[in-house]
Amino acid sequence: MQQTKMAQDNEIRNERINAVEAVSLGQALWYWLKLGLISFGGPAGQIAIMHQDLVERKRWISEKRFLHALNYCMVLPGPEAQQLATYIGWLMHRTWGGVIAGGLFVLPSLFILIGLSWVYMAFGSVPAVAGVLYGIKPAVTAIVVFAAYRIGSRALKNAWLWSIAAAAFLAIFLANVPFPFIVLVAGIIGHFGGKYAPSRFVVGGGHKSGDKGFGPALLDDDTPTPRHALFTWKRFALVLGVFLLIWLAAIGALSLVYGWSGTLTQMAWFFTKAALLTFGGAYAVLPYVYQGAVDNYHWLTGLEMIDGLALGETTPGPLIMVVSFVGFVGGWTKAVFGPDAILASAVAASVVVTFFTFLPSFLFILLGGPFIETTHGNLKFTAPLTAITSAVVGVIVNLAVFFALHVLWPHGMQGGFEWPSLLIGLVAGIALFRFKVGVIPVVLASGVVGLALKLFVS
Repeated sequence: MQQTKMAQDNEIRNERINAVEAVSLGQALWYWLKLGLISFGGPAGQIAIMHQDLVERKRWISEKRFLHALNYCMVLPGPEAQQLATYIGWLMHRTWGGVIAGGLFVLPSLFILIGLSWVYMAFGSVPAVAGVLYGIKPAVTAIVVFAAYRIGSRALKNAWLWSIAAAAFLAIFLANVPFPFIVLVAGIIGHFGGKYAPSRFVVGGGHKSGDKGFGPALLDDDTPTPRHALFTWKRFALVLGVFLLIWLAAIGALSLVYGWSGTLTQMAWFFTKAALLTFGGAYAVLPYVYQGAVDNYHWLTGLEMIDGLALGETTPGPLIMVVSFVGFVGGWTKAVFGPDAILASAVAASVVVTFFTFLPSFLFILLGGPFIETTHGNLKFTAPLTAITSAVVGVIVNLAVFFALHVLWPHGMQGGFEWPSLLIGLVAGIALFRFKVGVIPVVLASGVVGLALKLFVS
C-alpha cells in the first residue's frame, strides 16, 4: 500500500516536472509582446496578470522568487511592473531577455499613444473628440483621488507619517516647492526618524506569499542562481559603464546637433531627472513633470496635461507613458524640425522622452539584480523610503486638487462652474470607491457620457 502511494506521488511529481519545460528566448518574446498589448489596469493589474501567467499557469518562476523580485522593484524609482518584467526576462535569458521583456512592455503603448496624440493635436477641437475628453477629465480627477487613497491607506500608519503627508501637500500647494526638494527633505526626516523613533517608520510588506502551491517552477525556490545573475564587481562596473556611455552618447548627440538649450536636449535632461524621482509610481512624479513641462518649459498647457493623462489611462503599459504624450505635444508646439515637419518633430520628441524616461529602469535591474539574487530574502523598506512614500501621498492629493480646479473651473474662478463635470466626477468616484469598478470601464463610460452631453445637450 505504501509502495503504491509512493509510486503515485512520484508519478504526479514527474508529471509536474515534465510540465515545466525550458523556455526559449523566442517563446518568451511572444509572451512579453502579448503582455505589452494587454497590460491594462495600472501596476496592480499588470503585476496580477504576470503572477497568474508566470507563477500559476506557465510556472516559469516560483511564488517566492516572484515576490522577491517584486519587493526589489517596489523600492526602486520607476514603473515597478515594467521593472518586474525586465527582472524576470533578465533572470531567464540574460541581458537581452531583460531588454526584450522591458522594451515590449513599453513599445505597444508608445505606438498607440503616438497615434492618439496625433488625433488629439490634429482633431482635438472636433466636437466628438472634445466631448469624449470632456467626460474623461473629471473621471481622471476621481482616479487620482482614488490613487491617493490607495497609497495613503497603506503608507500612513501613524500621526508622524500623516504629518509628513500634510506638510508635503502644503509645501507644494501653497509654496510651489519643487518635488525633488520635497523628496530630499522627506528622506532626511525618515533617516533621523528611523534612528530615533524606528517604530514610527516601519512599514509592513505589502505582498504576502500565497499558501497555495502551484507545483515546481522553471526558476524554483531552490534553483541555483543562473551564472549570468551572479554578482561580481567586474560585471557591476561594466554594466554601469555601458549605461553611462549610452546615456552620454545619446544626450551628447542631441546637444551637438541642437545645442544644450534645444528642445530635444532639454527634454532628454529633464526626463532623465524625472526617471530618478518616480518613487511611489506615476501619480507621484506627475506634479514634477507638470512643474517642468508646463510651468518652466511651456511644452504644453495644464489642460493638455490633463488630457494626456486621460489618454494614458486608456492605453496598455505603465501610466508613466503619459510622458510620451508630453513629448509629442512639446515637439508639435515647438516644431523642432521646422514648421513643415511638425508631425516628425512630435514623433521624435515622443521617442526621445520615452527613451530617457525608461533607460534608468533597465539600469537599476541589470545593475542591482545580481546583488538581489545573492540575498534571496525579503527586502524591507527603509525609514527614509517610508517617509518619502508618505510625502508622495501629499503630492498626489495636490495633483488631484489641481485637476479638480481646472476641470470644474476651466476658465478660472471668475468663469462658470461645470456642474456636469462635477456629477461625472462624483459618479466615477462612487464607482471606484464603492463598487470597485476598474479604471478602464470608468474612463470609457465617462467618455461616452461626455460625448452625449456635447452632441445632444450642448
